Formats: sequence, structure tokens, C-alpha cells
Amino acid sequence: MGNRAEENSVVENSVVENSVEENSVEENSTEGKLSLLSLDELWELFPIFLTEHKDEWSGWFEEEKLALECVLPMERTARIAHVGSTAIRSIWAKPIVDILVEMTPEGGMEEFRSSILQAGYTLMSKNESRMSFNKGYTGAGFAERVFHLHLRKSGDHHELYFRDYMREHPEAAGEYEALKLKLWRQYEHDRDAYTENKSELVNKYTAIARTEYKGRYDGE
Repeated sequence: MGNRAEENSVVENSVVENSVEENSVEENSTEGKLSLLSLDELWELFPIFLTEHKDEWSGWFEEEKLALECVLPMERTARIAHVGSTAIRSIWAKPIVDILVEMTPEGGMEEFRSSILQAGYTLMSKNESRMSFNKGYTGAGFAERVFHLHLRKSGDHHELYFRDYMREHPEAAGEYEALKLKLWRQYEHDRDAYTENKSELVNKYTAIARTEYKGRYDGE
């Protein structure tokens, strides 16, 4: 995937390619209105914005996890995990909670898709092995709580390794934070460039973490 490891389900790819048929929305709904905006207009409405870590983010995740457990087929759900920068207490982050939902081998993408849409999410992008959703993007900008949900098949969970490495290696986390703050100033209204320019560092530490934490999550 090129491990655009975290924060990679973003609005610019989603709302543009979001179809009425895919999400069952009316033209005058929020999703329908957003789909009419140009990419530049979307970036202006949903800019990159970083803030100091807030303890409430973990609470947001826990509450959203409970809501998801009410709609997901839990017998085919391997894990629901808090990933991304909001899960790393020591660094600045976009105030968007990233959630990894990993299916068991028996899980089906379409079954999970239907359940996640019931929880108020919008499907942003998909392929044979992954789907990305978001929640909290409105016609007036970001809602108070915003979530990105990453649906994955069993074993596709590199974000867990990156998260743990950042949590356990403050120097690496500081390096990552400094890069994010620099890129924020450069690419406030260009999410593609912001994400792409983080990828080399994210890939490097993800690879190191997979070696250092070999077996921590794989083979469970």
C-alpha cells in the first residue's frame, strides 16, 4: 500500500467519488452537497489542523467502540482499535479519531460495510481488501467529533505497530511530530501532499516496529 500508514482515509478522495447509489443519499443531503464541491473547495472546508493531545480523544474512541459493537457482527470481528496520532499521547494531532476494525477470516466486506453505514458512517473508498469510512464531515465543516474508520481483513494492521513504536520511543515520536507540524504549515489545504510527505518516515518506523515487535499482533 505504500503504508500511508495513518490518517489515510481522507475526504478528498471520498466525497469526490462518493456516489448516490453507493451511499443511498439524496442530492440535497450533506453527502450530496459535498459531492458537488471541487477538490479545492473541499480542502478549504476541511483543512489540515493540528492541536495538542487531548485526553478526551480516548474517551471518544471508547464511546464509539461501544456504538460499533452494537451493530458489527462481533463474532467475526477480530479487533476494534484506536490508531493514528490521537492514540499517541505525546504528540500533536489532527482532532480526528482513527479506528481500525479488523475482521476475522470468516468476515465479509459487504456485511461489515452495511453495519458500519448503520452506525452513521459514509463510505469513502474501497477495494477488494479494504474500505475507508468517515463520520463528522458536514456541509459547515467538521463536526465536534470526527472519526475515520479503516475496515481491514485479518492481519492487515500495520497501524498498530506504528502506534506502539511511537508510544514507546519518544525520540521517534518527537521526530514524527516535528515533521507533521512542518507539513501542516506547508500543506494546510493539500491533504494529498501532507500525507504523501509523511509516508517515508511512517514506513521506516513501521518496518522497524514489525521487527522489534515481531508477533505482537500477527498470528493471534
